[in-house]
Amino acid sequence: MSLSSANDALTGALLGWYDRHRRILPWRAPAGRRADPYHVWLSEIMLQQTTVATVKSYFDDFVARWPRVEDLAVADLDAVLHAWQGLGYYARARNLHKCAQAVAGDHGGRFPDTEAGLLSLPGIGPYTAAAIAAIAFDIPASPVDGNIERVTARLRRITEPLPGGKTSIQAAVRDLTPSRRPGDFAQAMMDLGAMVCTPRAPKCGLCPWHDPCAARAAGIAADLPARAPKKAKPTRHGVVFWIKDAKGRVLLRRRAERGLLGGMMEVPSTDWRDDPWEADEAAGEAPVAADGWQAAGEVRHTFTHFHLRLAVVCGTVAGGAAADGIWVHPRDFGAQALPTLMKKVAKAALGRAPGGERSS
Repeated sequence: MSLSSANDALTGALLGWYDRHRRILPWRAPAGRRADPYHVWLSEIMLQQTTVATVKSYFDDFVARWPRVEDLAVADLDAVLHAWQGLGYYARARNLHKCAQAVAGDHGGRFPDTEAGLLSLPGIGPYTAAAIAAIAFDIPASPVDGNIERVTARLRRITEPLPGGKTSIQAAVRDLTPSRRPGDFAQAMMDLGAMVCTPRAPKCGLCPWHDPCAARAAGIAADLPARAPKKAKPTRHGVVFWIKDAKGRVLLRRRAERGLLGGMMEVPSTDWRDDPWEADEAAGEAPVAADGWQAAGEVRHTFTHFHLRLAVVCGTVAGGAAADGIWVHPRDFGAQALPTLMKKVAKAALGRAPGGERSS
């Protein structure tokens, strides 16, 4: 059998399985209909580093509040950041807003229908551009997410550890991508990885690619894709200042637009660095002079690339002292775009010390 015929057979088997077993997801179009590019884009941005189960309710909320990309474009950024709380990686929310403004302002509310055009938009990289092109516009593009990566590594028995093996996997996906129903093919690969070709204990007996799967035949399906050993995450340290005025309000300020948690509100803190801060040194970094500094424990948080340990200190000022920020009573924190880290700080300062749970 020629390579072309073999690929056609693979495509036919997978699409037949998909037509019977496809997942019903709020951003997907019914069978036989073209997906809404706005829905595909919104879901793909949300799904980065986040599970489908988590994203469903956020997607429904965003679409209910901002039904069209033009509606999201004119939304207040704080409202978008607030609605994003819990998804983490807040740069995605800022870029989401910028991208909506670009689509509405520069493209008449229509997403470009080419990978190159999509790549020109803020916050859209090669994977997202390929996913939108394939799923929304039925262009033979080849997105590679974690599910597709795993399925392909096993099908073709690509044993080079990740991340080095990504190049071979991407080439194999491009070779497999059909010109007919490329969007369904991409979603079928995603569903196969999520439902059958799972990271642990793959259900090979249920797989439409059982026979041609090279890793299954070799008895190593569960071992692929192989991964290079991870480097240990470094730990950074900081001090956060919980400052109350006579009315019980707490000083909050907005973080710089660029960088981690950019544009979000925060309880002011020192820089985060490799070495712990000495008390006298940290006091010089406080945004205002406060009285009666007291330690309120430590907050631990894990980001993608490092662990963070924040010492929480509490102080008071008379009246609403002049400061770079706003004074907000804790009961009104719900209206602020506070990331999970700062919610942990609030709990510690209010006497309910949080655990060191992992969060993005």
